Amino acid sequence: MADCEICDVPMVVWRHHGAEPPETDVDFMLAQLKAVADARFGDEGWSYDRVMRQIPGHFHAHARDPNWWFRRFS
Repeated sequence: MADCEICDVPMVVWRHHGAEPPETDVDFMLAQLKAVADARFGDEGWSYDRVMRQIPGHFHAHARDPNWWFRRFS
C-alpha cells in the first residue's frame, strides 16, 4: 500500500512481476485498498481504477476520488 507518486491517491502493487495475479491475491489487495480509501475518502467517495496505464506489465490498482485529477495539477 502506498500513495501513487503521479496521482496522489492510494494504490496497491503486486509484489511479483506480471499483470495477472491469482484472484486470491487481487481480493486481498483490493480489500486493503478499500480500507485505506474508505478512511481517506469515505465509504462512497471513491472508485477502483484497475487500468494499468504507466506500468502495464505489473499489476496495480488505484483508489480514485472525484477530485484526484484536479489535485494532481494544483
